[in-house]
Amino acid sequence: MKSAAARETPGSVGAIGAGVLFCLATVAAVQFLKPGDMVPTTPLRTLAAHVATPKPLVTASAAADAFGQSGNVKVRFALPGRDVEFPVNVPSANDSLLYTWVPVGDSGEVAPMRPLTAGPTIAPARPGFYHLALSHGAEHQILPEPLLAVMMPFDQKIAGRLNGYRIGTYLAERFGREDREHPPGFLEVRQADLDLQVTRHLRLAAFVTHDEQRDVWPKYVALNPKLLDKLELVFAELGGNVRAQLAVDIHSGFRTPLHNARVPRAASDSRHQYGDAADIAVDADGDGRITMTDALLVTLAVERVEDAHPELMGGLGLYTSRRYPSPYVHIDARGTRKRWKG
Repeated sequence: MKSAAARETPGSVGAIGAGVLFCLATVAAVQFLKPGDMVPTTPLRTLAAHVATPKPLVTASAAADAFGQSGNVKVRFALPGRDVEFPVNVPSANDSLLYTWVPVGDSGEVAPMRPLTAGPTIAPARPGFYHLALSHGAEHQILPEPLLAVMMPFDQKIAGRLNGYRIGTYLAERFGREDREHPPGFLEVRQADLDLQVTRHLRLAAFVTHDEQRDVWPKYVALNPKLLDKLELVFAELGGNVRAQLAVDIHSGFRTPLHNARVPRAASDSRHQYGDAADIAVDADGDGRITMTDALLVTLAVERVEDAHPELMGGLGLYTSRRYPSPYVHIDARGTRKRWKG
């Protein structure tokens, strides 16, 4: 004879099973809701924050060639309101991007917003340093690098001055000769801009003229991107890609014509006035000292860079005289080869 339990119908078994499952679910719910550290709540909070926060536009990026041939130049140059090549990688899914320029240190946007197309972008109307800001619907992104440096046009210099900062007169102005060159413009540098990284190893402060106008702001600096690229290629030859803290001292970057005229033994048409020259001392061998060996290593690196990049050809001067506290090297990107010792 079968027991009463055995004679229960399938429906009654289902009811009992449902009751058991309900009880288990109730116990689990109580365990989940009561205080305790059995349930890891942090991942849940993180997930909630991730879901609640709009995703930023992370699909656009500066293209590799936005940073020069060295890959280490962190600024591009333009004149106000002019076209500027600012290479950006944009997936086809975001081909309706808009762009504007955000001043460094300012969260506000600079109007107008423009469509980002395959053609050049348009620089802001005011001199200064800017980030490229992109928008796609409600999503926004600001590219941290490279910066856009909008220059004060050369023709804004009046009687040798820009906004009270004394620059002086270029040979092209002095003799009215069209075959003489001058910089296309000058970077407007405020005290807050001095620490801006213009390359991986160099700050903007390294190129400001070392003259008596210490308390005059803003200052104005001519700077050629070819020089920045060439310097970083030289640093890479010296192991700068491995030694991120490569010790570099810029003795002299940009010199205003007014200051250059007061520098002993300086050429009247020195390349420092055009922003494409720098006198540098580098601890090339990493021994913590600047010696003749370091200077010779730098000159060899310059030769290798010019062989590989003839478009960066320029002057190379080796200064080892006892007149100087330590050896240093002059490097410029004038476009023609020149060598000398001092």
